[in-house]
Amino acid sequence: MSTRIEDYALIGDCETAALVGRDGSIDWLCLPRFDSQACLAALLGDETNGRWKIAPSGAVIGSQRAYRDDTLILETTFRAASGVAVLRDFMPLRDGASNIIRIVEGLEGTLAFDFEFMARFDYGQTVPWMTFEEDGVVTAIAGPDMLILHSDVPLTGDDRRVTSSFTVRKRERLTFVLTSCASYLPRPKRVDPETALQETERFWREFTERCPDVDGWTGPVKRSLITLKALTYMPTGGIVAAVTTSLPEKLGGTRNWDYRYCWLRDATLTLLALMKLGYYEEASAWRSWLLRAVAGAPEQMQIMYGVAGERNLREWDADWLPGYEGSKPVRIGNAASEQFQLDVYGEVADALMQAAKGGLPPHPRGQEIGRVLMPFLERVWRDPDEGIWEVRGARQHFTYSKVMAWVAFIRVALMADEMGDQETARRWRKVADEIHAEVCAKAFDPTLNSFVQAYGSTALDASVLQIGMVGFLPPDDPRYVGTVEAIERHLTHEGFVLRYRTGDTDDGLPSDEGVFLACSFWLADALNLIGRRDDARTLFERLLALSNDVGLLSEEYDPVEKRMLGNFPQAFSHIGIINTALNLTRHKGPADERSDASPAATRDRGA
Repeated sequence: MSTRIEDYALIGDCETAALVGRDGSIDWLCLPRFDSQACLAALLGDETNGRWKIAPSGAVIGSQRAYRDDTLILETTFRAASGVAVLRDFMPLRDGASNIIRIVEGLEGTLAFDFEFMARFDYGQTVPWMTFEEDGVVTAIAGPDMLILHSDVPLTGDDRRVTSSFTVRKRERLTFVLTSCASYLPRPKRVDPETALQETERFWREFTERCPDVDGWTGPVKRSLITLKALTYMPTGGIVAAVTTSLPEKLGGTRNWDYRYCWLRDATLTLLALMKLGYYEEASAWRSWLLRAVAGAPEQMQIMYGVAGERNLREWDADWLPGYEGSKPVRIGNAASEQFQLDVYGEVADALMQAAKGGLPPHPRGQEIGRVLMPFLERVWRDPDEGIWEVRGARQHFTYSKVMAWVAFIRVALMADEMGDQETARRWRKVADEIHAEVCAKAFDPTLNSFVQAYGSTALDASVLQIGMVGFLPPDDPRYVGTVEAIERHLTHEGFVLRYRTGDTDDGLPSDEGVFLACSFWLADALNLIGRRDDARTLFERLLALSNDVGLLSEEYDPVEKRMLGNFPQAFSHIGIINTALNLTRHKGPADERSDASPAATRDRGA
């Protein structure tokens, strides 16, 4: 039986990350980057696909885990009749090589542990050549890849696995270090575990101490901020959507996607979350990644890129992996990178404007992006696309796509106004007005009293909650209020929001999935915007309660089985925690900032 998604915790070094189960097993690790091949892949199979487990040998009375204060150092405490011990797991920032450090410390009495290490390169497929050296050192080599395992206890085993049994006593500390490097280069110097622990703790404490108080929600906001930092590829500033691939949106289903890439769609909300909390260096790095990634011909702009801005994210199936709880296929790469989605142009324009409003210094490429993108968008905004949800069915005229095209034109027009370029401002505002009129005429259903998913459709879609947040309509416009109420009544399950009802939409996939957590945060934001603040707070508290014991959220949730679904931990969900907390506690939260960046408040209500 697979470990439940919520039973995993995250450790990372801001270049890659690992998932550690409650049972002390590291079941997912990609090296050297988030989007590299996995060398521990039991998450999507079983132990034969690679894991590293350190756990008590016999029965335990109980176990408890938590991150050490405001850090990414995981501490799992095991209690047995014979004694108590803590397992500390962390990844120090790199000084060349990537390291995972595990420290077992005895707290009371004695406690016996079992140790098992099984490396499987190439996503759990390739068995490496194992060499047992002196002084508790084992190497695992397969082609260009090499892992070096340093241990304070003797190790035994064969070509398939490394094992050991040991006992830790009170005040005794035993360390284990796994180092990744190229097999054809000189070995890196062994890291000192105790020094690395101190430096890692100092790094995370210095990072989190800059976070301001957010009323009663500082704890979850800080944990979400740490998670976003851990999902950041520090060399480039790119932020991955999650550290995993193919954790299913329905157990046993086929909605399994690779999220180890950077989505343009996350740009504005990520920038607002970081800037509102005062993290301008991280916000600037994210903007720089964004502008490098989209450089080139506008018709070639993708919805997502690799962590360094790579474009080729070819999708293929790792058919030797059985998938999480039998959920196949296991997809590597993401074919949605080749889709046409209008909304990303609005995201880029909005991100640039919000960065300027938030106080980031001008970027030398910022104005050029608008100059290059807008003529192209002027030609194509009337075309159907695959939409925000990356459908694999027929293209449609999705409402959210058109709204975000409007955002692109109105934001660039406003920026042109500020620079005194009235001619450009008038040109793009005219296009924005045309889009606005069309959306209001074709995407609003008077019978439902709601905006719908696409032109000619009667299906609801949570993405249209953004209409009030991006300033397309004022929050008190009856059409927006009606949309919020319709989604609240008809597009929720146990009070949480679905993206859309899969049976009502041709998305090219079998139906059913969990509730989408980011959309549920959007509903809380929308309720707050229309004046239902108590309802917004209630929903927000319910969403926070879905976090696991160490404060992490996945992409989706099954409220009946009470299980997390989808890739984990999910940046979009944690961005939701930060921004909704700010929306509920500040006079001008992120939703207000976006809606104020347009002239919608003065627009004729009949438009």
